[in-house]
Amino acid sequence: MRGLLLPCLLLLFEGQRSCACPRFCACHGSVVDCSGRSLTSSSLPSTFPPGTTELRLHNNRLTTLPNGLLDGLTSLRAVSLHGNPWVCDCGVLYLRAWLLSQHSILPSHLGVNCSSPADLRGRLVVFLTEEEVLESCHYWYCNLAVVSQVCLFVFVAAQTALLVAVIVFLRRFETLSKEAKRTKEESFGVVESHQDNEYAPLRDSSF
Repeated sequence: MRGLLLPCLLLLFEGQRSCACPRFCACHGSVVDCSGRSLTSSSLPSTFPPGTTELRLHNNRLTTLPNGLLDGLTSLRAVSLHGNPWVCDCGVLYLRAWLLSQHSILPSHLGVNCSSPADLRGRLVVFLTEEEVLESCHYWYCNLAVVSQVCLFVFVAAQTALLVAVIVFLRRFETLSKEAKRTKEESFGVVESHQDNEYAPLRDSSF
């Protein structure tokens, strides 16, 4: 019995936490109000109470919705998403798909307009074609490719400069080594010549 008590308490705690009002939001019964709180896509709560019937996310700084955020809220009757700077690139695909699935049930698409890119600004997200969204994705991938190529070029240039510096250093070191060796040999030659000159009279006197 004691072995089952801890898992049951954990399940109860998780269930209470999932039903709790999300941070930065106010809850009134089944209405969850997260509007006007400067929420971004990263600071948005990751879960909402499963019994939520109305969710207010308007007038924030949301650019995308995390994938699957609203899928488990089967009791929703109203969702407000207007007043956010939605970015209509690859990240808007989930929001667009969710709006399309709810279009005939909830008026959630009202006021959900693209803020960027410039050629889609003001368009309703729900009425974007898949080709338009994918085209913006291509621009994003192209920009990423350009940045990657520039970074690769800088990396190769830095490696080349480092290699040239190492080669120059090695050649300079080799030259200095040769000069030091030659100077040493010349010094030994002068010493030996001097010693020979000193011992020459002694050899001559022995005869």
